Amino acid sequence: MSESQDTLKSRLEELKCHFTWGLQEKDFEIKELEERLKIQLVYLNKNLKGRLYNLLAYINHLKNNYTEAIANLQKAEDILQESNVSETDMKYLLTFSNYAWVYYCLNNSERSKLFIDKINTIHTQSKELKDLVQSETYGEEGWALLKCCGQYLGKAKDCFEKALKGNPDDPEWNTEMATVVYRLEGFRGRECTDLKCLSFQLLERAVKLDPKNSVIKVLLALKLQELKKHEDAMKHIKGALELTPDLPYMLRYVAKFYRRAGKFEEAIKLLKKAVNITPTSGFLHYQLGLCYRQMLIHKKKTGRGNYRGPHMQEIRDLTEKAIFNFEMVLEVKRTCLHVHFDLADMYSRSDQHKKAEETYKKATELTTIPEYEQQQAHLHYGTFLEKWKKSENEAVEQYKEGLRIPEQNKHREECETSLRRIANHRVERNPRDASGLALLGFISKENQDKSNAMKWYEKALKSDPSNDEYLSVLFDLKLK
Repeated sequence: MSESQDTLKSRLEELKCHFTWGLQEKDFEIKELEERLKIQLVYLNKNLKGRLYNLLAYINHLKNNYTEAIANLQKAEDILQESNVSETDMKYLLTFSNYAWVYYCLNNSERSKLFIDKINTIHTQSKELKDLVQSETYGEEGWALLKCCGQYLGKAKDCFEKALKGNPDDPEWNTEMATVVYRLEGFRGRECTDLKCLSFQLLERAVKLDPKNSVIKVLLALKLQELKKHEDAMKHIKGALELTPDLPYMLRYVAKFYRRAGKFEEAIKLLKKAVNITPTSGFLHYQLGLCYRQMLIHKKKTGRGNYRGPHMQEIRDLTEKAIFNFEMVLEVKRTCLHVHFDLADMYSRSDQHKKAEETYKKATELTTIPEYEQQQAHLHYGTFLEKWKKSENEAVEQYKEGLRIPEQNKHREECETSLRRIANHRVERNPRDASGLALLGFISKENQDKSNAMKWYEKALKSDPSNDEYLSVLFDLKLK
């Protein structure tokens, strides 16, 4: 690479755009994200479409489709031009930055430098608006992170905090900040008391600053519902439905509100309406699946002992509908771990144990989920193998895989508890049980307790002197 190319690359790395925000292909499923963004293009307002085209251009880059990337950037640029935005306005920074990177990837240095020059001109003419420029830049980054995947929620929150420092009363960044904190408070099963309190305050502020935003109204209603303020919550639900009665993104949250209130028929009616508009939405099918499953559980409770006739037919119908919708989610969003669990649970409830096992196995093979979820997948699969399949040895292998992942959390603890329970049970039955002794050694080894690990493996070898696995582990432990 020539010196001028080195200089160009370093100038590009200073730009604030999708190419420098750490959006990594391994963290999300490209096809699902692209499909979701294209659906949103139909319903988002014109100004937001420019952002979507920019993110789509970056996805095109990940697919090495630079012709389409340029086409999407041109669409983003057209939206600004149609709105009579001057080419030296800061709103062009994102599009011009992405242009510069795309042309660099195409080895067109001249075009890349041209856009860098345009960016420099914008910065020069916006010196007095430095805070607003930073607010815009951080807001754009947060928005992109929020759209890509749940793993980026923490980073998105940091970006919106910075955006609001430069422009505290911006309605959009307040709305996005409230949204990301609301999603973070229960993300991946976490219970964050501090965030719950904060999200309510942020949602209230966002609604005041942007009263015509129907989605943020519904999120506030969901929060009020959690706080048992049902009358206030319903006011916001009605207000949102009056504002945008046909917006799928809003309808799905209203349906969630009704489902939580036990109004399953109302929820299903809204979800079906939204599905007719956006048939490939994984979120909508997931909400439908949850509705049918909750109705099923309710029917079984109220019809206890009634195993014949119309009641049982209704239970079968609800089961099939729940399974169908959970399957639909995984067709469009294969990396949703909790949907794998929900689908496997429904298979188990309907005695389709082979399908349940296949679903749990697929969950353990997901490559784009974080270690926290990998541990959870091994734990759930192990529990299924132990309780439903009655295969303790297979379950042990899954619990061991969960324990091998070093991240400390409740799922790792539960894997260890299950292994220790099985090991102790084996040793209680037979103090010389080599597999039980070795399992205790494995637990100590994975917890970095070398001394105890060596002790247990030595005992296991006394009971099973020809076991190469125990010998190899013990040799490694002594070597360390």
